[in-house]
Amino acid sequence: MTTTAETHDYPFNRSDGLELDEAYARARDTDGMIRVRLPYGEPAWLATRYDDVRFVMGDRRFSRAAALEHDEPRSNPGRRSQGILSMDPPDHTRLRVLVAKAFTVRRVEQLRPRVKEITAELIAAMREAGPPADLVDAFALPLPVQVICELLGVPAEDRHRFRAWSDAALSTSALTAEEFQRNQEELRGYMAGLIAERREHPGDDLMSALIEARDVHDKLSEHELVDLCVGVLVAGHETTATQIPNFVHVLLDNPERMAELREHPDRIPAAVEELMRYVPLGAGGGFARYATEDVEVGGVLVRAGEPVLVAIGSANRDGRKFAEPDRLRFDREGNSHMGFGHGAHHCLGAPLARLELQEALLALLTGLPGLRAAGPVEWKAQMLVRGPRRMPVRWE
Repeated sequence: MTTTAETHDYPFNRSDGLELDEAYARARDTDGMIRVRLPYGEPAWLATRYDDVRFVMGDRRFSRAAALEHDEPRSNPGRRSQGILSMDPPDHTRLRVLVAKAFTVRRVEQLRPRVKEITAELIAAMREAGPPADLVDAFALPLPVQVICELLGVPAEDRHRFRAWSDAALSTSALTAEEFQRNQEELRGYMAGLIAERREHPGDDLMSALIEARDVHDKLSEHELVDLCVGVLVAGHETTATQIPNFVHVLLDNPERMAELREHPDRIPAAVEELMRYVPLGAGGGFARYATEDVEVGGVLVRAGEPVLVAIGSANRDGRKFAEPDRLRFDREGNSHMGFGHGAHHCLGAPLARLELQEALLALLTGLPGLRAAGPVEWKAQMLVRGPRRMPVRWE
């Protein structure tokens, strides 16, 4: 059984780029797990190897709900109200089932024509305005925002309002606990107002279905209804809006791979899976999971009540699992990456994210010939996810 006395400052990754810090490779080669400390909260174990990360995310002896009873490791003083992300089964399962029907592969595939239509409209607008353009503002952000707003039943014209709240919700900046709480309450108040309107005028959307589950079938509380809609709205656009420019940035750094996709667009689905594996999106490890009893992980005894952070970006570069882990390969077979998580908290919207990313790459590579950088990238700072805030591009 391995123990270690040294505690490392965390997170490791820089925000101005997408590189995976070398500290992760050293951690993967260290016996057991290492101890880390974030700016706030108690120290935690850090799982960096594929098998250890998968084990912690999938084993029911690790609890997300227990984090509410502890001084959870975090990057800012405020405590996040994470809704369904802070739940364990059976409550987590009860709420997840209510949303899951909207995100099945079959239901999502029915949205492909609409997603194609939106991407075509955005590309046409970019071409009409002419280069250069900010890929984030002109394409990467409005695409998933439009899709999730239509799916949930939120006015897309409000995107500038909830975008600011979303940024603050994912911020690791030194907002005071009071400022953080006020931002969360403003977003929840906005959503509560939309729910009240939809009660009066139901539509063919997910929000109306969740209201029915609340009012008619009593399957969730009003607080859970608001938080679930907020979670779907934020999670439904933020990561996809970030990964689109991330993927383009990586492809511009690997022109042979971009040329491969232009010549063989049928490889785009495989490319999306490989880019999900290759790009370490998170600034640090995921939300802490607390051991509910003594559990051995990678040769380390995690005592009951101790938190473990999982580094998905590191796990996806583990040479024990992936051949040539630091090379971008679209011919990789059996790509069982964990870019969408694993276990009970596996990303509910993964089918929708895959579809949006596939159609985004197809539209950009076919609709903007000669796509290339038109200036330096302005990177997001002090956020849970890494990516461009502004990405100037031009085309032929």
